[in-house]
Amino acid sequence: MKFSVNWLREFIDLPQNPEEISELLTRAGVETKKIERRGANIANVIVSQIIASARHPNADRLSVCEVDDGTGTKRQIVCGATNYKVGDKVPLALPGAKLPNGTEIRKSKLRGVESEGMLCSPIELGLGEDASGLLILSPDAKVGGSIADIFPTDAVLDVEITPNRGDLLSHFGLAREIAALIGATAPSPRPVKPPPERAGSVEISASRECPFFSLRKIDNVNVGPSPLWLRAKIESVGIRSINNIVDISNFVMLEVGKPTHAFDADKLKGNINVRLAQAGERFLALDGKTYSLKSDNCVVADKDRAVGIGGVMGGEETGVTNSTKNILLEAAYFLPASIRRTARELNLQTDASYRFERGVDPEMVLRASYRAAELMREIAGGTPAKEIQVAGELPSNPADVSLSYDKCDRLIGVAIAPETADEILARFGLRKIAATSETATWQIPSYRRDLRRDVDLVEEVLRGYGIDKIPGRTRGGFMVTRSADRSHDLETTFLRHRLTAAGLSEVRTSKLISRSASTLSEAVELRNPLSEDHVALRPSLISGLLEVLEGNVRSGAESVCIFEIGRAFIAPSAKEERHVAILLWGNIASALNWRPQARRTRDLFDLKGALECIVPDLSFRPGKFADLALAVEIWSGNQLLGMGGQLPGGKSIAPGAVFVAEVNADLLLVRGGSAKRFRELDRYPAVTRDIAMIVPEKLTHIEILRVIQEPVEPLLENVQLFDLFEVSDERVSGGLRKSLAYRLTYRAKNRTLTNEEVSAAHAKIRERLKRELGVTLRE
Repeated sequence: MKFSVNWLREFIDLPQNPEEISELLTRAGVETKKIERRGANIANVIVSQIIASARHPNADRLSVCEVDDGTGTKRQIVCGATNYKVGDKVPLALPGAKLPNGTEIRKSKLRGVESEGMLCSPIELGLGEDASGLLILSPDAKVGGSIADIFPTDAVLDVEITPNRGDLLSHFGLAREIAALIGATAPSPRPVKPPPERAGSVEISASRECPFFSLRKIDNVNVGPSPLWLRAKIESVGIRSINNIVDISNFVMLEVGKPTHAFDADKLKGNINVRLAQAGERFLALDGKTYSLKSDNCVVADKDRAVGIGGVMGGEETGVTNSTKNILLEAAYFLPASIRRTARELNLQTDASYRFERGVDPEMVLRASYRAAELMREIAGGTPAKEIQVAGELPSNPADVSLSYDKCDRLIGVAIAPETADEILARFGLRKIAATSETATWQIPSYRRDLRRDVDLVEEVLRGYGIDKIPGRTRGGFMVTRSADRSHDLETTFLRHRLTAAGLSEVRTSKLISRSASTLSEAVELRNPLSEDHVALRPSLISGLLEVLEGNVRSGAESVCIFEIGRAFIAPSAKEERHVAILLWGNIASALNWRPQARRTRDLFDLKGALECIVPDLSFRPGKFADLALAVEIWSGNQLLGMGGQLPGGKSIAPGAVFVAEVNADLLLVRGGSAKRFRELDRYPAVTRDIAMIVPEKLTHIEILRVIQEPVEPLLENVQLFDLFEVSDERVSGGLRKSLAYRLTYRAKNRTLTNEEVSAAHAKIRERLKRELGVTLRE
């Protein structure tokens, strides 16, 4: 809800800086979303009156207006708006004015007709978002006066009111809250002399939905434009002016938080009955829409039809128009739950329903009626009836609440003197009716129905005391890191993070497998399975990954790269082992590697690349596994970790090759989970040399790498294979050989290597390759 700071100042002395008010409210749990600057303190923008208007001779959509600027000299203005009439008062920007949007006004010709200024819309003056026409001012505005006199500088607080604080949905309510927070004297409601009450032509059939209803007749009103002060008040917070009667109703709602509604009394027939709607009953509302009501919707009706949706919106047939002479003013109390349900069912949210569904102050119902009636007497010349017709009873005040001072201290965390707590609660409108040295019983004001328990009072004490004054403290204790914590952290950082960084997605599958699973013969079966889908403990994680693959293939996926970290149960004793399993399937688009295809299918090397992220000193060795067509053993140095390879075609519904791997995560973490060692950046440059060789087709890369690296050459830092292709050689059995090219990097830790040092080390490796492997070096 939006609040005008100037309007709030009428109730209480506020800090000059609106940001201080915003900070104060936010600390007390009433968040201010933003602060808007309003007003039209613009030089050379004045009030003018249109005294003549004619069509532009050279443009169909323009008109030529003659305006009075208060100096006695008539000005000619070319205007494109159509929402005015002769006699209206509108803002005039004189030559030399600079508008908030940056437009500078000067004399100019528009389609051949001279214009001595510009008539302004609200958006051009920064007074709203309406750009559809001119800003029509009040007839009371003084011609020639500054526009700043009508729209003084103001700040508007856009405040987020929580659903339990309906008491803050008015300027009076928010001013009362601010006064309690800063320790100022709380504003008092305007003194009223309520008229005598009598049971009149009002009946309440839906007493649960509407406990109390009142009507007051106001005769001989003159419906017309609102006075300048009233219009400025409601427009400052975004309410559009309609006429003086409707504006008064809106003003009272914004001032004291209690919605009222004015009926055209001459359009009503018979007595008023507050009842439940009939199922399917049609209602034409003030917004011009016809609503189909339900049997639990509360309506205000005369003897023929519904004339209003209780607490939500009035009807168009009985609404106030310029011809209205007699008013019937409604002020009622509606059940919040009923209003909330009706507004949601009809998708009809209004300013009135917003307040009723959060709960209005029952004591403000008749005060609001009296305030609106007096304003209609002063502004519209009406004559309020000497009596007000009422039906039903207002809800009783909230129950008293007891507060333990010791509990208050324990919940807040600091010791607050009972006298201080009492003073804070009194500022918020509570009244102490009984007390001991340890507790006090408080009477809750009618507008604070959210205060029901002792903890609610503790919260009020905290808000008044200042949450910023409560020292921070750590309430939790630090737990000693245990082996399970270290194991989980290692699993996350060493396995999970690395595999996800490599482009794989983690999945979770069931630890139980179905009777149709291919691994059932190797599994430990359950004695009392709950279903045929869960009859045994899984001996491997791969079966679960295959189920995920099949689901993705059926959904149209073109590529699947997944992994799982979980427990496998090894027969016959169901020994638990932590495994990590990987599955790759599908195509790779635009792969950046030394093979030139722009799009290719994943293969065993992609599986090896994924494993290299988590397996130190990785190597593949030929293996024999019944469930794999292309099988390898996965080694880390001299430690066997698991197996992998390509699945046979019939093992999955996925078209193309499916590659899987499963390794013992516990063994893997022991080998790879040691603390990382960091070294300083190299200070001296590296030297690279290449070795290209032709070798037998069966000679492996691992064998070549072993010969290059053993025995250790102190200056050799890195070896990288960067080229591979097959060649035909008739001198060799089978006729196939292959060419491999390696890049060797040399570096010393304490000096820059000379060319002679590098050449000597490189020559040793070349000779060792020829001697031990019989390779043919390519010069």
